[in-house]
Amino acid sequence: MPTQIITTDDLREFKIELLDDIKSLLQKTTAVPQKKYLKSNELMELLKVSPGTLQTLRINGTLPYTKIGGIIFYDAEEIEKVMKENSVHNKF
Repeated sequence: MPTQIITTDDLREFKIELLDDIKSLLQKTTAVPQKKYLKSNELMELLKVSPGTLQTLRINGTLPYTKIGGIIFYDAEEIEKVMKENSVHNKF
């Protein structure tokens, strides 16, 4: 088997390609929740809101939810839909 010489330019190019691959994988895994239903604490962490804010969003009908026993569940697809419907696009 013939020997190949690897240059610093080859290593630099490999590093850039590897970083791009890692970034794309991270974006895919963090963009969409893996679970079908989220509990309140998971949704608070995802939306970066307090328990009071989450309760307000439930009470005023902004966020759809299901209550089974004493546990509140949120459909991840419905939450994503609400986020898209309420996005604001400022025109400058």
